[in-house]
Amino acid sequence: MTITLTNTLPRIRAELVVLDERFARIAGDEYVECLYDGGRWLEGPAYSAAWRCLIFSDIPNDRMLRWDEVSGQVSVFREPSGYVNGNTIDRTGRLISCSQGDRQVVRTEYDGSRTVLASHRDGKRLNSPNDVVEHSDGSIWFTDPPYGITSNYEGHAAEQELDGCHVYRIAPDGVLTVVADDFIRPNGLAFTLDEQQLYVVDTPGKHIRRFEVDGEKPIGGEVFAPCEAGMFDGIRVDSAGRVWAATHEGVHCFDPDGTLIGKLLLPNVVSNLTFGGPKGNRLFITATTSVWSWLTTAQR
Repeated sequence: MTITLTNTLPRIRAELVVLDERFARIAGDEYVECLYDGGRWLEGPAYSAAWRCLIFSDIPNDRMLRWDEVSGQVSVFREPSGYVNGNTIDRTGRLISCSQGDRQVVRTEYDGSRTVLASHRDGKRLNSPNDVVEHSDGSIWFTDPPYGITSNYEGHAAEQELDGCHVYRIAPDGVLTVVADDFIRPNGLAFTLDEQQLYVVDTPGKHIRRFEVDGEKPIGGEVFAPCEAGMFDGIRVDSAGRVWAATHEGVHCFDPDGTLIGKLLLPNVVSNLTFGGPKGNRLFITATTSVWSWLTTAQR
């Protein structure tokens, strides 16, 4: 089903707040475009170069949507979706999704079938997988807070079976291990380009933590940056090592040394973001009911 868009979708000026001269070096379009404005709570943007599209989740409506880069049209990708939250595209072009409702991490194969990558730990169901990234060794890393089981709004109300909310790694052979277990509610996560570091959001803690990655196990985990506008959600790291974070007032940009160097302000609470487009320099942002796009000189 294709969702018809009209020419009344807003295009707003890119309201940049420069807090440090390092952010002043980043430029982009004068306007931020609204690609879609018909969701309840949008999340999990993932850009597919092969399909030339953006996949994103409309969690309370239990569906995934697809914005076509060529036509500009939005269509339903999957409904019901299992209350999918976070998504990523792996290195072979397959879609990996965090199904909050099914309490699983699933992969969409080339023929459209789905493979469950993780659902239980020690015989107990996962809480509700939230966000996911892939490592170049083929492992899948994801966070597992309880948002999908605390009510029926973004999943199915249920008792938590596990002892906490952790960060997990699925090895290429399918073995599931806990790689960080000292979070309140881990949320967005992202590797640096060289994969030597891993950033993980702890949403109630209102901060981003940074780990050094030593093979299969992250070490350290000191606070990298606090949130100055509500709470952090999704994060991405660009090719210069800057961390871009979703906040309640827009997107915050941090230098690798932890300094908040600038902001892109938006009218709605931002949930997540990703870089995409043919050159990796189009910032796609999910913000409450809307998907925004900003073409910038920063890139993944």
